[in-house]
Parts: sequence; structure tokens; C-alpha cells
Amino acid sequence: MEVEIKNFIKVWLSVFASLSYCYFIGRILPKGKIRFLTILPIICLFVILPLSLKSVHFVGITAFFIVWLANFKLLLFSFGQGPLSTNPSISLLHFISLTILPIKIQQHPSHQNLKIKETPSQSPLKPQNKPTPSHQITSKSTKSPLNYAVKGLLLASIIGASNYSQHIHPSIILLLYCFHLYFALEIIFAMFATFARAVLGVELEPQFNEPYLATSLQDFWGRRWNLVVSSILRPAVYEPIRDFTTQIFGRTGAALLGILCTFGVSGLMHELIFYYLGIEEPTWEITGFFLLHGVCLAVEVALKKAFAGKYQVPKAVSGPLAVGFVLVTGYWLFLPQLLRCHTISREIEEYARMKEYVTHMGGGLRSG
Repeated sequence: MEVEIKNFIKVWLSVFASLSYCYFIGRILPKGKIRFLTILPIICLFVILPLSLKSVHFVGITAFFIVWLANFKLLLFSFGQGPLSTNPSISLLHFISLTILPIKIQQHPSHQNLKIKETPSQSPLKPQNKPTPSHQITSKSTKSPLNYAVKGLLLASIIGASNYSQHIHPSIILLLYCFHLYFALEIIFAMFATFARAVLGVELEPQFNEPYLATSLQDFWGRRWNLVVSSILRPAVYEPIRDFTTQIFGRTGAALLGILCTFGVSGLMHELIFYYLGIEEPTWEITGFFLLHGVCLAVEVALKKAFAGKYQVPKAVSGPLAVGFVLVTGYWLFLPQLLRCHTISREIEEYARMKEYVTHMGGGLRSG
């Protein structure tokens, strides 16, 4: 564990130095190809760095933060887009935090902007909602401590139940893995968001929005599940493809193609992260999972557009169907790769090893 922690520190010192370089490049060079070419070596370095780590926690966090979040944000930054380009006078601390952390600074709309409404053809990935006053957005951005406390207790219970997996039906174990993944992600993201709020002094957009309450696939992927990733994939993949192909396929066709490509890119990024976790040849099941959901979401959007105002499935029916579809397809295509990498079992073992390491360090300090 000690060697792994040292490697983790070395990797992240490299990350901080690399992002400092990108920050000053952005202040010297204008957006465009030249800035992109000077940042490209850093993007390639970030793809390699997770290979230096073996711990599930260290590899997972590092790969997601730098290979996915940082690289996509740096690509957008190269061409003057994305969250890193919204404020030219951004400080180095803000730049690094916004690049690597799973956060999105909340934008408080003015009263004039409240009248602007996005049409379905502009962003099918984002369900339509009436504009919300800023004070209401702020109240939704931070969940109560009780919410996280309950989820933390549930996660601890699931981890504890894993010790008795031989006495639990395999289907129940798989369901517990799903909740384990969700609770762990939300709690880890919330920890980093709390740190960012304290250090940066900013309000943040929500990262998850109770995905089990989704009323459709569009609601699940566009408004509830891992909203940080959605906010990056939208400008990095969906919008460029939609805008580029509108004249060829029309607005509706281009939007649907944008959805498919967005889910395809998401699938490939998940395959890459699972490669870091297990160093095994990809089976492409996870890419299939996301492409399947991309196709189904595109069909859902097309049907909503065709039957707008004529027929609507009750939320009491569409919600369980959507969440059930996610769970069933997750059992079929997503969880097998998770189990193949022994991610959950290794994660639980690391909890125990980390506890032993901290206990040992604490004993050493007391004796010293």
C-alpha cells in the first residue's frame, strides 16, 4: 500500500504540473490549432499515467478525472469552449479544480434569461424544463447531509453483506452491485464537490439527481445520472456532430445521430477505464450497453416528437420501465465486465487494507 500511495502522489504531481503548463499556454496562445497542438502532448500523457497505478480506487479516480474529464475539457479549452474558457481571468487554482474535479460551477441566470427556452430539437439529451430562478437552483444543488448519511449507511451495509455472498441469491448480489456502484460514485463525487465549494467558494450544479426516480431514458441520462459527464459530452460530442450534420440529415436526423455518437463515445471511454482497472482485452460489452441505450433513447426522442400533444405514457408506467430497462441491460452487458475485473471484491479488500495501513501509521505515530 505504501508503494502504491507513493506512485499515486507522483502521478498527481505530474498532473498538477501538466495543468499548470496548460493554464499558462492558454494565457499566451489564442484558441485554435496551435493551442491544441501544444496541449496535445499533455492529453497523451494523461492517457498513459493511470497505467502506473494498480489500486482500484486510485486507478478509477485517476482515470476518470484525467483521461475523461480533464482530456475532454482540455480539448474544448484548446478551441475556446467548455467550462475552462467561460472566464478568461480564471485563477490557476480554479483552472486545475475545474479541469480534474467532477464539478460544474452553477450559473445563476438573470431574469431576462429566464424567458429563454431550449427546444427539443436543440438538445434531446437534455429534458425540457421551465427555467428556474437562481435561488431555487441553489437549493437543489446541495442535498441534505441526511441524504448522504443514509446512502453511506446503505453502502456500508452492502459492503458488509458481501461477506455473506455465498448465502445470497446471485440475482440479489448483482442488484446489490448496482446500488454499490451508484452509492459509491455519488458519495465520492459529493466529497470532491464539498472540497471544491470550500476551496473555491462557488455554488455547484448537482452531480446526481436520484436516478431511480427517472421517468424515461431521456430523463435518466439527461437529467439524473452523472450530470457532470453529460455536461461535458454535450459540447464535446453531441453539439458538434449535430451542427455539422444538420444540412445533411436535417435537424431531427442530426440530433438523433448526435445522440448515437455521444453514447458511442461514452461506451469507448468506459471500455478504456475498465481496461485500466483490469488490464484485460476489452470484450466491447460495455460499448454495446451504451450503443443500445443510445438507439433506444433516439427512438424515444423520435416518438415523443411524433406524438407530441397526442399521447403520453403515464410517468407511473414509463418510470419503472425506464429504470427496469437500465437494470436489466446492466445485468446483461455492464456488470459482467465489472465482475470480470473483480472490481467490487478488490475494492472491498482495499477498504480493509487501507484501514490496516491507517491503523499501523497511527500506532507508529503514538509510539514515536
